[in-house]
Amino acid sequence: MCVGLSARVVSVKDGTALIDASGAKREVSADLLEELEPGDYVMVHAGVAIAKITQSDEEEYDDVMESVI
Repeated sequence: MCVGLSARVVSVKDGTALIDASGAKREVSADLLEELEPGDYVMVHAGVAIAKITQSDEEEYDDVMESVI
C-alpha cells in the first residue's frame, strides 16, 4: 500500500514546489498541477505533488494519521 502525504505549499518556482508537511520542508515536483500557488494544500507521493486538496481534506488526513500511529 502506498500512502500520500498532505502538505501546504510555501512557494512555487519553475515546476518545483517547496512544501511544509507538519514543519518538515522539502522540494517536490509540481509539474502535474496547474495554477499551484503558495497557501494551497496538496497530496504528495514519491516526491511529486499529485493533487490539490482542501484545507479540510488536509485536517481530516492529519486526524486519520494520528489515529493510525
